[in-house]
This record gives sequence, C-alpha cells and structure tokens, in this order.
Amino acid sequence: MNSKWSIDSWRDFPIKHQPIYSDLNKLNKVENKLKTLPPLVFAGEARTLKSKLADVSEGKAFLLQGGDCAESFAEFNADNLRDTFRVILQMAAVLTYGASLPIVKVGRLAGQFAKPRSEAFEIRDNVKLSSYLGDIVNGIEFEASSREPDPERMIKAYSQAASALNLLRAFATGGYADLHEVHRWNLEFLEGSSQDNKYRMIADRIGDCLDFMKACGINKNTAGLVSKVDFFTSHEALLLGYEQSLTRIDSITENYYDCSAHMLWIGERTRGLDEAHIEFMRGIGNPIGVKVGPSMINDELISLIEKLNPKNEAGKLTLIARMGRDNIGNVLPSLVRKVDQEGKKVVWSCDPMHGNTFKAQTGYKTRAFDNVMSEVEQFFQIHRSEGTYAGGIHLEMTGQDVTECVGGSQEIKEENLGDRYHTHCDPRLNASQGLELAFRLSEELSKYRK
Repeated sequence: MNSKWSIDSWRDFPIKHQPIYSDLNKLNKVENKLKTLPPLVFAGEARTLKSKLADVSEGKAFLLQGGDCAESFAEFNADNLRDTFRVILQMAAVLTYGASLPIVKVGRLAGQFAKPRSEAFEIRDNVKLSSYLGDIVNGIEFEASSREPDPERMIKAYSQAASALNLLRAFATGGYADLHEVHRWNLEFLEGSSQDNKYRMIADRIGDCLDFMKACGINKNTAGLVSKVDFFTSHEALLLGYEQSLTRIDSITENYYDCSAHMLWIGERTRGLDEAHIEFMRGIGNPIGVKVGPSMINDELISLIEKLNPKNEAGKLTLIARMGRDNIGNVLPSLVRKVDQEGKKVVWSCDPMHGNTFKAQTGYKTRAFDNVMSEVEQFFQIHRSEGTYAGGIHLEMTGQDVTECVGGSQEIKEENLGDRYHTHCDPRLNASQGLELAFRLSEELSKYRK
C-alpha cells in the first residue's frame, strides 16, 4: 500500500456507508462550493483541544463528550441547542467535584448529521426506498423524493453548523456558563427529582466550595474561569466528500486540519485498517477518536493506533469503547492491557449507549438506563484493576425532556416511549437521565482519589 497521504488519497481505497448520488455533476459543484467557504473551526482551537486531551491521557483531566445521535434540520433552534449545552455544563460541574480534575467538554453538536445504517434500504408496505442516512444526505420522510440523496443538503448542514457554533461560542463566553448558575440549575433538578440524599450531599458540597470562592473574592467579575468555559465540537467523520471539502492547510504548522469540527471520530462500521475512512483520518491534525467494539482484537487495535497516531502523541487519539454491558468484561481487559504494555498514549473513553440498544415490545428502539450504568461501572472497574486510567464518557443525550431510554429516576417504562420519542435515529438519554448518570459517575471518579 502506498504510504503517501494526500487530501484525496482516501478516494483510492475501499469505502463503506457512503450515499449513491444520481447527479455527480451536482455533487462536484457542491463540494467545490464548500471548499470556498470559511472554516467552521480553526486549527489552533483543535490544537488546544489536543493539549487538553493530552492531560486526559495522563490522568490530569476527564473527557465529557455528549450530544445528539443525529442532528436534524427540523428540530434546530436556539432553545434545543441551549438546553443540551446547559445539561452538559451541569454534568461537568458534578464530575469536576467527583474527579477533582478539569472536565474537557466536547459536544456531539454542530456537525453530527450523517449516520451509517445496518441496511441500505428500508421496506414498508412492499415499498422499498433508500434508508435514512442523516439530514446531510436525505430526508427522514418515507417518500421517494425525500429519500433520494441530495448533495445540496451538505450546504444546509454547513450553514446550520455555522449557526450552532456561533450560538455555542456565545453561550460559552457570554456569561451563560457561569458556575454559580450551573449549580443553581443542579439544585433545581434535585428539588424536582427523587434522587437520594447522597446526591444532594454532593450538590451541597459544591455549594460550599462556591461560597468559599465567593468569600475569597473569586466571582464572575474577578475571574473569567467562573463565568466562561472552553467548549469544543465533534462528530463522526462519515461523509468523506464533505470532510475533505472543509479540510484546510494550517498557516502556522502547514498541516492539514479538518475544519468541520475540533474533533472527529471513526465509527465501528468504518474502521477497516485499509479502507478510506482510516486513510483520510490518518492525515489530519485534529484529535481523533475511533470506536472500539466487541469484535476488536489486540493486534488489530495496535495496528489502528500505529496508523492513526504513528508518532505516539499524547492527546491525538481517543479509543471509545462501545462493547455492551454483556461483552465489556470479556473483551476490554485484554485490549486495555495490550495498549498499556505497548506504551501507547491514548485516552480511553466509554460509550455505554451503542452496545445496549434493543427493541421494546412497543416497537421503539430503546436503551435501559440500568444497562448503560452497568457498562460505565464495569469500564471503570476494569481500568482500576488494570492500573490504567478511565479517561472519558461518550453519550448520546439531549437537554430535552424526551422519553427514549427506559428507566432512571423518572422510571420511564416501555409503554411511555411513545409520549415524547423525537430522535431521528437512536434513543438518547434525556436531561434528567444525563444528570443522574453524572452524579453516579462522580462517585466512580472519586474512587481514583482514594
């Protein structure tokens, strides 16, 4: 295999989960248009995130990555984006207390528009149409015109990502992220929930810390860190024509950066060692992630690491384990041990969502909160046993009060799923479930301090 990388060398490799466009001239025009548009993020921001992830890999910080399964054009508005940003901040405040470490906040936002699907086609009432591949490719409506892949959707996705990033930057630096406000939101959550007293004790201790800081004169007027946060974006780099079109040469380092997001990851279905997605991702300067499922074996993982991070740079590569609660105990320990023995510098993060999906009797795809928590707890236990660092959590979640995952303190049951089932793809934790997970995860993080 030719080892020389170029911005379009991926086109010479086998590729999976790409749409088939009927009008290639239109596709070329759209991709060329995207190449002329401003970058959505800057290379320097991606390097800042890489530096923070280097701290995570060394056990000096913790990664919280969360957001939509698949962002939609129809549901995009300031309120929905604000609510998801808000719950991520709330979770980060709780995790900061548990870990006594900085929390690196990365959203699955402003770009998570494409989704791989198990089947290329969907059949309803003997009508066969292309599967829904995310709003950047086609529409969710089961109509021939909607399901036809349309390159123009990439322009709309770019525009929505730009709007979302503008809002996120305003939220992060304009005072909305004030730590005192975040704490007040958490208190409101606890007052309206059935959480037990130990979570209220955690919130009270956070309040005591804030009162102490205030008494010392540390507030939003004297310390920007109290009222501002660093917030980064990420998505799965699936639609490679779009990703290539937003890749730019950094004027400082002269390296290529994919300026569609600060961080990109490769999915479980597209991580073939000699396939197009790995080829594209190995050449960009962004911090990158790769999903690690139950079929992964030791030698394959080491080969992936060496291809994606040949210089063994801290902060460059995040391994996102997505095993399922019934598989993680049998598969992950050997992988963690091998990576540690080989001296590879990686961030280990846990995706407890994708391996725990099932179809409810009511027909809805769902996940059980208890299964999600079981995988998280096993992930941390495995790392403690191996003497390695469990560095992050990767969640499909929303700030909306949806009913897509069963369980949690709200006791959502299968018969409740249809009440507010709004996802365009996979079921997400709602705001209450996300915060409940954060309080329980805070306890796991505190064990590293003992």
